[in-house]
Amino acid sequence: MPTVLVTGANGLLATHVIMELLAQGYQVKGLLRDKQKFQLGEHPHLMLIQGDFTHTPTISEAVRNCDFVIHAAALTNQDLINYAPYQRVNVEAVKELMKASIRAGVKKVVHVSSANAFGYGTKEHPGNETRGIRKPFSKSLYAYSKWEGQQEVLSFKNQMEVTVVNPTFMLGAYDAKPGSGRILLMGFPKKILFYPPGGKNFVGVRDVAIGVLKALKQGKNGEAYLLAGENLTYLEFFRKLSLITHQSPLYIRIPKGLLLSVGLIGNILRTLGMATQLSLNNMKILCINNFYSNHKASGELGLRFTPIEKGIGEGIEWFIKEGRIKQKP
Repeated sequence: MPTVLVTGANGLLATHVIMELLAQGYQVKGLLRDKQKFQLGEHPHLMLIQGDFTHTPTISEAVRNCDFVIHAAALTNQDLINYAPYQRVNVEAVKELMKASIRAGVKKVVHVSSANAFGYGTKEHPGNETRGIRKPFSKSLYAYSKWEGQQEVLSFKNQMEVTVVNPTFMLGAYDAKPGSGRILLMGFPKKILFYPPGGKNFVGVRDVAIGVLKALKQGKNGEAYLLAGENLTYLEFFRKLSLITHQSPLYIRIPKGLLLSVGLIGNILRTLGMATQLSLNNMKILCINNFYSNHKASGELGLRFTPIEKGIGEGIEWFIKEGRIKQKP
């Protein structure tokens, strides 16, 4: 029975990856900071390791006797004001993981990067794996660190087998933080719904987890695969959400100029040393159509993507179960 180490085991994607691995008969090690926050129950083929991913001895011990590694841990905070923390976690620690995996005789590493490590496009000509990172993401500390970490991983392709997956914006259950699922909480329940002028690619986290396992089994060495679902403007997305949740809110578009003005205020706060998600660059991201193609993953991995309504529904259902969303009596 092959053994797989999954880093960041309590995250949205890693939780689903672990479920898929266990369902397919793998032995799984899950590395996470706090075992008490793990969302799944005990399993005879699952061992949890509590530790810090950036601690090299912890990583060296975690990869011991593993056949494969799926690296899903990352620093994703959008409120940090300098690059050093991102570089330490998303770049330097990744490099140490690769070195430790080689020393331990790991057969293959699947690295979870970000779709924004590639250049986005339009609905007619969506971004793909041949396009380099573009502004404003090249100016995003988080996105740039994911691009840099991806380059580090691929630099090891002549020493061991490595494959990169690049998910877009994931939605589904077990988003405990919450991370991407905050957009569901923002949009439900609302009588008036304010939305930004841009858009992005939305994908169900279950589809991404299946894609990760397909990349593990048949992803080519040194290749990256965009795991992308549906390209939607924010208005189109919130309309889907409203249909699923049986709402009829009033939609109001936030003017681009207003968002950029708020971003400038955020820049001033950051200059004063205040940690905030507000920045001019982050506001620019909300104003673009950040669209991608899943053609390569569909063709080479045989991956099929379900409508995003499934991911939305599973996310809403889980938030209701966890008491994050109150249903009307």
